[in-house]
Amino acid sequence: MSFSDGPILLTGAAGFIGFHLARALLDRGATVIGVDNLNPYYDPALKTARLDVLAAQRTGRFAFHQIDLADRSATAALFADTRPALVLHMAAQAGVRYSLEAPETYVDSNLVAFGNVLEGCRRNAASHLVYASSSSVYGANTLMPFSVHHNVDHPVSLYAATKKANELMAHCYSHLYGMPTTGLRFFTVYGPWGRPDMALFKFTRAILADEPIDVYNDGRMRRDFTYIDDVVEAVLRVAEHVAAPDPTWSGLAPDPGTSSAPYRVYNIGNSEPVDLMTMIATLETALGKDAKKRWLPMQPGDVPDTSADVDDLAREVGYRPKTALADGISHFVAWYRAYYRI
Repeated sequence: MSFSDGPILLTGAAGFIGFHLARALLDRGATVIGVDNLNPYYDPALKTARLDVLAAQRTGRFAFHQIDLADRSATAALFADTRPALVLHMAAQAGVRYSLEAPETYVDSNLVAFGNVLEGCRRNAASHLVYASSSSVYGANTLMPFSVHHNVDHPVSLYAATKKANELMAHCYSHLYGMPTTGLRFFTVYGPWGRPDMALFKFTRAILADEPIDVYNDGRMRRDFTYIDDVVEAVLRVAEHVAAPDPTWSGLAPDPGTSSAPYRVYNIGNSEPVDLMTMIATLETALGKDAKKRWLPMQPGDVPDTSADVDDLAREVGYRPKTALADGISHFVAWYRAYYRI
């Protein structure tokens, strides 16, 4: 499908990934209907600053609606009024650790809201739903790299369980109604305008403030850090590559990553896991300042390693994330200093 086929509904438009997607879509001439509830999980001022950037860029092709997608009536009305051709559902309550503190938020934002989005797509004949899943769904899996063809039935946080549930819910709608759905398992996305609850953002703030950074599991962790520009390019390519049934799929040996329905799941990761201590050293170099470290045990719900197998993404949509960590961190630090005037 083409981005000019009709209006694109983008949820989480004031969020990190959603904001960057909106900018890219507007650059490509698309008409974007942005939705966000602007919740206070992290500083809403950062979210409104992102919206200000989009407002300056919109040239009449960006409209914003402040809506809680868990509100069934409001979400139904939004879909009925806008009838989007493509839906990019990036809205969610993020964060593994926060899901231990406020589980009800994840039920509302990640389950109830997602159900309302699925119904909106079904009732208004959206041509493709692309939604954010997470590498967290791999949970207790230890076989590396993580593949969409692996079983993911053992989540270790409620956040991960809600994302796995999203994939299951999407499959039901693809099977029952022939509705194309594609889930994207994002791996540790970072970059300018990022989320303040993520390690890179927190480490940068603490180091510049001469405060200690919290290093979990004594630093024995690896993450598949994925730069935001790579994520945006992957999402846009997947959006144009509408999910279709896999003719080789068999119920005798069911493949978790495909289906006899128009359903697909992809990993979106850099495929080059980096040791946490290497990431910290890279950030120290970019900042020109060493970090004070507070060594802590592994947090509940966390996993020691992530690594993405993106062969399916490369084969089917022709793209592999490729930005080197040093380059991505340099871009983030430059943005951080400019935004906070440091």
